[in-house]
Amino acid sequence: MSNVTEEPREPGPEAVARAAALTKTAVEALPAGRLAGQLDLGRPLRIKLGIDPTAPDIHLGHTVVLNKLREFQEAGHQVVLIIGDYTARVGDPSGRSDQRPMLDPEAIDANAETFMEQAFKILDREKTEVRYNSEWLKMESDQLFSLMARPTVARLLERDDFQKRMAAEEPISLLELVYPLLQGYDSVAIDADVEIGGTDQKFNLLFGRDMQSSFGKELQSVMTLPILPGIDGVKKMSKSTGNYIGVTDPPEEMFGKVMRVPDANLKEYWQLLLSTDPPAGAGPNEAKRELGRKLVERFHGADAVPGAEEHFNRLFVRHEAPEDVEDFKFGEDPAHLPALVAGAFGVSRSEARRAIGQGGVKLDGKTLPAEPLDYPAGDLDGRVLQLGKRRFRRLVNGA
Repeated sequence: MSNVTEEPREPGPEAVARAAALTKTAVEALPAGRLAGQLDLGRPLRIKLGIDPTAPDIHLGHTVVLNKLREFQEAGHQVVLIIGDYTARVGDPSGRSDQRPMLDPEAIDANAETFMEQAFKILDREKTEVRYNSEWLKMESDQLFSLMARPTVARLLERDDFQKRMAAEEPISLLELVYPLLQGYDSVAIDADVEIGGTDQKFNLLFGRDMQSSFGKELQSVMTLPILPGIDGVKKMSKSTGNYIGVTDPPEEMFGKVMRVPDANLKEYWQLLLSTDPPAGAGPNEAKRELGRKLVERFHGADAVPGAEEHFNRLFVRHEAPEDVEDFKFGEDPAHLPALVAGAFGVSRSEARRAIGQGGVKLDGKTLPAEPLDYPAGDLDGRVLQLGKRRFRRLVNGA
């Protein structure tokens, strides 16, 4: 088992108070009391976050951890952002029921560059040490074998993800078993004092302590943070499920997505993204609007806020078309509506026909009936076709 019960030295009351402030939004800080003891040393701590750049963009779920790093920066500590350009080729098995696909080095490097630019919307660039773990993980085979001899297979198989897959008789590759070993060695290489991650990273974070112990290093403390649910209120925020709010989403899209957050998740969003509670006395609608304003201002600037909110009001309060609607040129006369919708919005004809039958297609804000399906081109020219609540095209007769 991982060593999480070491005896910390008795910290002073000031260090205890600082540790309590830094762990306020954490799920766990292990070992208990360890961070306060580290803070009592009176030196800047090295705070580690490892990121595998498996995708180019980050969403608000990522910012929960980045916000915590910023808190440590503002408290005078050194943040070390480790770009896992080497471990990304292996693939983190955390939360997986199957093996992650391997990425090519060019995609990893491009993703890393994009990720860092977005991360520095939150982190102080001047106070962030950026390291690539290929610096120390590109090692000779004898070094790798020596590293692999340190942990036991039994210890590696303790993680819940592997236990579940073994119970389901699903395969686990040797490469996946090596991942925690490599990630843990990162803590050895950069002399980490504290490592931060989501609750799904707990095994990896604790394994970093195992690796430090095997090298005779001071053991890091670990902090796990909540995982932000997506705007569906159910699943973890993820681009693969489409329930995310990206930090590079356009202002109007960001604001609109915030307005879709379930009422039950509002307090969680406020606390994890802004470190405060929703405004006292504000109803859910106003609390979402204020959250949207603050997030748009944070990532796009104060000047973007009025336009983002007006765009939402125009579409969803007054049910008007947006000011800037992309043109779609068509040439059939008469125009067959399913084909027109399919071409304008990039959906299949069967999807278009289904949307029409369900009342999901509008023309100048008025729902089109299931019949007729053919319209004279002249009657459509210059009018706004709408699919669902958010997709619009201005029809242009090119015949």
